Amino acid sequence: MNDPIRVILADDHTLVRDTLRQWLNNAGDIAVVAEVPSAEAAIDETIRHKPDVVVMDIDMPGLLCFDAARTIRARSPETKLLFLSAFFHDRYIEDALGAEASGYLTKSEPPEEVVRAIREVAAGGICFSPEVKARIVIDAQGARLNAEPKTRAGTLTPREIEVLRYIARGLSKKDIATTMHISVKTVDNHCTNLMNKLDIHDRVSLARFAIREGLAEA
Repeated sequence: MNDPIRVILADDHTLVRDTLRQWLNNAGDIAVVAEVPSAEAAIDETIRHKPDVVVMDIDMPGLLCFDAARTIRARSPETKLLFLSAFFHDRYIEDALGAEASGYLTKSEPPEEVVRAIREVAAGGICFSPEVKARIVIDAQGARLNAEPKTRAGTLTPREIEVLRYIARGLSKKDIATTMHISVKTVDNHCTNLMNKLDIHDRVSLARFAIREGLAEA
């Protein structure tokens, strides 16, 4: 008998975790080895358990899930990432692909589809909800977003997007620096670049822009 697919669930909603755990444990070939409410905890448990798949919500308090995903990929390269989200903005999809995710499902998918997706990515495949698949191109080079930037947000680098999201969450420059493991001066540089690229010149307006563009939830 083959070993079960070992999975970590990362979602800040207990009900979501409980429901998924029940479905996955009943699948017969999947074992939930840990469930956590934050991206930081997902990193810790991944390092501890070295799971086959981490199923991660995009919108959790604390460290951005995409930062956590990159750390997980660096610390446990064999672990596959499957994102779950109620949102499927182009920027989220692009960030997920940039974090080397093997899949991205919307939370409207039935639990049996999550089970199928876990099996698919654990076997080395990729799996995307139809809403996500319609916005990407999948070819021999992998998956990539099939869209030109529609707003000024498309001109920003991934790190600038991260800083912008933390600004929208109300974090100070010092807190952003601590969370991202960079210096306050580097945060200042990112803020200057954001203001120049977006032609926005105060933090409140930057936060409003992030919310309007759907960048504040992740």
